[in-house]
Amino acid sequence: MDRYLAPNTPEAQAHLFIKENSHWEDEQPSVNETLIAFCASYAALARYVSGEDIYLMPRNAKELEATLWRYSHDAIHNTIAYSKSPLQLGGYSRICHIAEQSIGKMLSTNDNAAELLALHRRVDEPPSAIEAHEFNRPVGKV
Repeated sequence: MDRYLAPNTPEAQAHLFIKENSHWEDEQPSVNETLIAFCASYAALARYVSGEDIYLMPRNAKELEATLWRYSHDAIHNTIAYSKSPLQLGGYSRICHIAEQSIGKMLSTNDNAAELLALHRRVDEPPSAIEAHEFNRPVGKV
C-alpha cells in the first residue's frame, strides 16, 4: 500500500484517523466530506491490493479505474451508514467526486496503473497490451 499511497498522504491519514478514532465526527455538525472521500479512496486501493473479492480482473486502465471507483463507492456507503451526522445537500456527489479524483491521481502517478494491473495476473497469462499509459489523460474521463 505504501508504494501507491504512502502513510503521509491525505488518503492514508484519513483512513487511519477514521479507523482508529471511533468519535471522528463528534467535533463537527455535519460529515467531513473530504475525510470520507480520502478514506474511501484508500480503502478501495487496499481492497484491490488484497485481491480478496476480485472476480473479473480488470484488463486495462479504464477497467481498473472503474473497479476502484466501485470499491470507493462501497466504502463511502459504509462510512455514511455508520455516521451519526447528516450529509449536507450535494454531499454524496462531492464525496464521490473527491474520491474519484484521488484514485485518478494515484493511478496516473509513475507506473501505478500498470503495476496494479499486473499485481493479480496469473503466471500463465500472457501480458496483454496494458493500457496503463492512458492515465496521462485528464482525471475522471472514462
